[in-house]
Parts: sequence; C-alpha cells; structure tokens
Amino acid sequence: LRDYDSWNENVARALARDEGIAELTDDELEVIGFMRQYYGKYKSFPLLRLVCRNVHQTQDCVNEEFIDPLKAWKIAGLPEPVGEVLSYLTRE
Repeated sequence: LRDYDSWNENVARALARDEGIAELTDDELEVIGFMRQYYGKYKSFPLLRLVCRNVHQTQDCVNEEFIDPLKAWKIAGLPEPVGEVLSYLTRE
C-alpha cells in the first residue's frame, strides 16, 4: 500500500484476499489494527507477544494458525519489511 492513510478495513479485506485469506475475523482485524497503531507511533514492528497482550488475546495469537505475521504486516498496509524485521516475521 503506497499511501499509509488510505488504509481502512475494506482495504484490509482486499489485501487479505490477495494473500489467500478469504475472510478476516474480528480478532485478526484487531491484531492488524494494533500493528498499524504501533507502527504509526514508533515506525517499527511490535514484538509478536506485545501485539497479543495489547489486544487481550493469548500470548501466541499471532502464528501461522491464526494469521501469518508477514501476511498480517502486508494486510495492515505497512511498508515492505527489510532486514531484521523481515527475518523476525519469517522465522519458523
């Protein structure tokens, strides 16, 4: 997404479909929304357990069964991750 401010839930749903996710749950939207808020404030990616704690979900709420962290980053409309962030998002 080129314009950070043009993101909304409809954009998120379209980006999710592009990533092979037919529908986003409310919990997934909450995680993605927190990622956007955190990035907007700190210009960095939050630790995954910080995301889960702040949206009041289980400690491992961001994982491949819930939503792949790299896909969540893309759906959140955040800049393409590089370096350490990319390694962190794609670790197994």
